[in-house]
Amino acid sequence: MEHSNHTRVTEFIMQGLFDHPHHQGQFFGLFLCLYTAVVMGNSLIIVAIVIHPPLHTPMYFFITNLALVDILCTSSVVPKMLENLMQEKKTISFGGCITQLFDFTSSLVTELLLLTVMSYDQYVAICHPLHYVKVMSKEICIHSAVSAWAVCNITSFVNILLVLRLDFCGSHLIQHFFCEFPTIVSLSCSSTYLNEIMMFMADIFLAMGNFLLTAMSYSFIIITILKIQSSKGKQRAFSICSSHLLVVTLYYSTTIYTYIQPSSSYSLDKNKMVDIMYTLVTPTLNPVIYSLRNNEVKVAIRKILPFTTK
Repeated sequence: MEHSNHTRVTEFIMQGLFDHPHHQGQFFGLFLCLYTAVVMGNSLIIVAIVIHPPLHTPMYFFITNLALVDILCTSSVVPKMLENLMQEKKTISFGGCITQLFDFTSSLVTELLLLTVMSYDQYVAICHPLHYVKVMSKEICIHSAVSAWAVCNITSFVNILLVLRLDFCGSHLIQHFFCEFPTIVSLSCSSTYLNEIMMFMADIFLAMGNFLLTAMSYSFIIITILKIQSSKGKQRAFSICSSHLLVVTLYYSTTIYTYIQPSSSYSLDKNKMVDIMYTLVTPTLNPVIYSLRNNEVKVAIRKILPFTTK
């Protein structure tokens, strides 16, 4: 079939989140509250770190970037999801889908790289504390953050270019509540070989590579903590990395469940629930996790919200 005979797609129809229309209003209210919590909670963390000098450290510099990524990741998906929850016909324009693809993928992978850099920061702080100031200097931290954002934006841009060359001449139904590369590529009636190769390489080098680096960092951290003689020293060392370890666990547990489960156990409804976890629930919990056991963060938050209790 000639390329010119294909009708250019202008919009996609989305399956949506739930099949029960009478629950749509309830879920709209719930997800709107969660989205508000994501934006306000992460914004509060960013402002608290910026205005409080004791938090001007490498760890909190990366937490600021992570909070910004959480806002971008959630904002790329949730507003359109909320709009479709209140509509009978759930659609998204081709341009809107491409924009969502780019924003969601770049922010998700940026978070992956930032968590890896933060794991290395924890490794240096616990395993090589005397070299920490030199190894995690301001210049190195800035270069690391800029590199993470640049790599993910370039990777997403290349994937977008590969999607734009595809033809869509069959079903335009996206069996999900947002656009992601596997669901869009599956709708194409032209060759998707390059797209599949690119996604496979991203899974291997970005996902698996960063997972192994993070696991390696925490292996050395755990070994170092176990070698500490005093229980007070062990407790102090563990308190340094416990918050970040919990965030890493939340991120990878949902990601691994989504992308590395056997095809025989695949369930679209279960996958939607997991996607809700890393687009709404995890970004809501991250600021709580990082501030819950940190007195300096609490002090900074009291500067912004003086009515909070001490």
